[in-house]
Amino acid sequence: MSLLTNILGPIVPDIISSFHVSLTAAGFLAFAFFIAYGVMSIPAGFLVERFTEKPVMILAFLAGTLGSLSFALLPEYRVAVASLFVIGAGMATLQVAINPLLRVSGGEEHYAFNSALAQLVFGSASFISPRIYSYLVLNLKNSSSSRNVFLRVLRRLTPTDLPWVSMYWTFAFFTLLMIAVLLLSRFPQVQHTAEERAGSLEMYRALARKRVVWMYFFAMFAYVGCEQGTADWISQFLSQYHGFDPHTTGATAVSWFWGLLTAGCFLGLLLLKIFDSRKVLIGASFGALFCLSAALFGPASVSVIAFPAIGLFASVMWPIVISLALNSVAEHHGSFSGILSTAIIGGALVPVIIGRVGDRIGLRGGLACLYLTFGCILTIGFWAKPLINNATLNLKKASAEAAT
Repeated sequence: MSLLTNILGPIVPDIISSFHVSLTAAGFLAFAFFIAYGVMSIPAGFLVERFTEKPVMILAFLAGTLGSLSFALLPEYRVAVASLFVIGAGMATLQVAINPLLRVSGGEEHYAFNSALAQLVFGSASFISPRIYSYLVLNLKNSSSSRNVFLRVLRRLTPTDLPWVSMYWTFAFFTLLMIAVLLLSRFPQVQHTAEERAGSLEMYRALARKRVVWMYFFAMFAYVGCEQGTADWISQFLSQYHGFDPHTTGATAVSWFWGLLTAGCFLGLLLLKIFDSRKVLIGASFGALFCLSAALFGPASVSVIAFPAIGLFASVMWPIVISLALNSVAEHHGSFSGILSTAIIGGALVPVIIGRVGDRIGLRGGLACLYLTFGCILTIGFWAKPLINNATLNLKKASAEAAT
């Protein structure tokens, strides 16, 4: 999932130069991908309950294969938009099916550990994906690498002037491999918990009447917009304003953004054992805003470090906002989770807004829109009133007991 999901940032400069499109048009590719997430999140829950996990996961990877192959065979802008929508729909469906299966297959007593491990794997692939892109683009241009059978095959399949399209042949290979793995795998029977069920239409209507539900919907919208709005435009900004090569420095910066986003999750676990989650969220938001300012207005040497550093501060935002949201309603958590998943459309709209504003006043001005989305996350730390607060260690009490 992660290899396919987080590659848009590194290839945005190639999309703009190869297809001669505007910043808005480049942002529309992210729109096509993440709007599929928003559209499919709730229906995917019904599909899983109707057909069970295995066939739905196979269907999801089949969608990823078809989307990847269609663009690899016909690399045009319009095909890219359609293929990314298909891939996004598949990945959204897959995400809904995975969590209950992970809980049951690994044992409920190990679910927390396995979830953290899954997040580490997801983040690792996000870190590796831009580096695979750099490797392919640089080596497909280099005829001396003809001894490598893998590169030789990709060179024949990929247009000479579009070496970055080789990523989609790679995606097609991995998704086909996953289909084979799933077909050969035995799946346990899953009994969905209340948090995992899609819920009835009456539950969604009841939640839609609550003001707090809409507040957290827009909070999640803002967070995903922050994440994708940053990652999708890092490489293009560094290329446009500082002259960095998007195939090397730009891709590496995006890689480190996702790497720090993953590593920061473990730091967040420690902080949440010491401080109230709302205070951690406020501190992380101020840190992200500071790094955003340094990235947009600092010199090249600062910008190339500050952009990835945003990922470190953003790492704690998703789990904190999710937990605050679910702890702010007393019932229908499964349906509420579906509503929050739909808010992933923030990743579709914010990059387009950045591109649109960037076409008018420059990409720096477009990325300044992230002050609004990060500012929205900051306000949550002040207005959130969860029914249950996160458990923290009482360090003073622990110190007194140790002394005794």
